[in-house]
Amino acid sequence: MRSLSLIVAVVACAGTPKPSVANARGTMKPYQVHGQWYVPKDDPHYDEVGIASWYGPQHQGRPTADGEIFDMRRPSAAHKTLPLPSIVEVKNLENGRKIRVRVNDRGPFAKGRIIDLSREAADQLGFLEKGTAKVRVRYIGRADRAEADIEARAYAEADGR
Repeated sequence: MRSLSLIVAVVACAGTPKPSVANARGTMKPYQVHGQWYVPKDDPHYDEVGIASWYGPQHQGRPTADGEIFDMRRPSAAHKTLPLPSIVEVKNLENGRKIRVRVNDRGPFAKGRIIDLSREAADQLGFLEKGTAKVRVRYIGRADRAEADIEARAYAEADGR
């Protein structure tokens, strides 16, 4: 009986085991944040209602999870498990505004949030001042990586960088 107690104690201290996903590559590999494991997956039927928040200055100019450079002045998003990069439609259920954004980062990791949006996306959806909004997020599909590079160069040129 003492051996069984020791085994239970060791297993309990080991924490959550890392999920195993054969052949997962790049941004589709399981990852852990604050002791919680997330398993990215392609989910063509993803359609969820929940709380969105936004992020901006603290991440400005830093690489996103898929290697793009974050620009809070461009509509983009972070999601815990959808493929990177991908496109989602986000509808603010409080005012009816709707946009499509590129998901290129991981998050949000604040409790109760389903998506983090760039400052620009939050502004377009009308919740910049409030900080959060009840939204519906629908997965549209994977985004083209080359398209992001072209957009980033064009945006930088237009912005004088």
